[in-house]
Amino acid sequence: MAALPSAAVKQARDGRLDLFRGLTMLIIFVAHLPENSWNAWIPARFGFSSGAELFVFCSGIASALAFGGVFVRRGLQLGTARIAYRIWQVYWAQIGLVLALIALAAALDRLFGLDELTQQFPPLLTDPAAALLGIATLTWQPDYLDILPMYLVILALVPVMMLGRRLHPLLPFLIAALLYAAVWTRGINLPGNPWNGAGWFLNPFAWQFIFFIGFFIGMKWLPVPRLGDRRLMLAAALFLLVAVPLSFWGILEHWPPAQAARDLLLPASEKTDLHILRVLHFLALAYLVLSLVEPWRNRLDCGAGHLLVLIGRQSLAAFLASAVLARLLGAVADMAGRSEPVVALLNLTGFALILATAVVVGWFKSAPWAGPERKPVAERQEHAVATAALPTRVREAN
Repeated sequence: MAALPSAAVKQARDGRLDLFRGLTMLIIFVAHLPENSWNAWIPARFGFSSGAELFVFCSGIASALAFGGVFVRRGLQLGTARIAYRIWQVYWAQIGLVLALIALAAALDRLFGLDELTQQFPPLLTDPAAALLGIATLTWQPDYLDILPMYLVILALVPVMMLGRRLHPLLPFLIAALLYAAVWTRGINLPGNPWNGAGWFLNPFAWQFIFFIGFFIGMKWLPVPRLGDRRLMLAAALFLLVAVPLSFWGILEHWPPAQAARDLLLPASEKTDLHILRVLHFLALAYLVLSLVEPWRNRLDCGAGHLLVLIGRQSLAAFLASAVLARLLGAVADMAGRSEPVVALLNLTGFALILATAVVVGWFKSAPWAGPERKPVAERQEHAVATAALPTRVREAN
């Protein structure tokens, strides 16, 4: 078998990746906050793709940077072990998130007489045994809690792609394409609801396609067009403009031909199975945005951009925080009313708390306790006084 292709042992962190991951976390929060009027104005309302594509694509690039080098430097076995360890971490993050939201719903019901548990997790009350088993085996994914399970399955495919690359440089591309084609021709999916037989809302065998586009780019297996090419930018902009009347609710609700055209182009499973128009729309949007920000690439980590970068660097913690905050602040909105000032305050509060979570997690990850030992203040003062009392030549020798 051919050796794995060479890759940079340690690639410099790309600020654009963290910036857009941070932006995605805020978009996901807005989309997950129940009955949020701001949700009508997120990018997904103006095109085929949504924040989910950005999240998965960035995860692909980040996985290449984080795990690809392990496969190259240490081999397939240790690379697979590194992926398995990440899967273990994300699995327990998913379990912890679901249990935290169940506990939050129960607490809100008990403290304020709400009915959150029944609304959010009805199977827990009607069929608790099947519900708990479904949570543990990921065969039941409550609403809006399907992103991490999808990521787990896709991560498990990374060693397959790395092995395929050893066998033939084009094999990973073929595997990704065949899996995506099998979704649309054979309907493959995983069981996602024990009561109605539905599959996963975010079909991992479809969404791996956008993940591995990012992964292949991160591994430098897939060349990318030069940013700033005016012809490509014009083509991307035209495609994005055409998508607006087929996506924006303000047009769809008042112009029936636009809704009819959308229904003709996009089937009901267009998000579940990642319709190709969503992929093309995202790639066009990514190329245009990256081309436009390229002149300011070195200044993205400044001002508001720095805040997004901080969030993006702790994307898992930020996502977990956003999921819990969306449910909690949704309950607050139910009790306080959904006037625009209240909605704005809740959205901005959510943003601030997500940022605070990222800052705190980043501080813990920096392991400040692992630095050089600091002497007590009194001991430092005694040493300073003693040193000052020494002759000049002695102090200089010390």
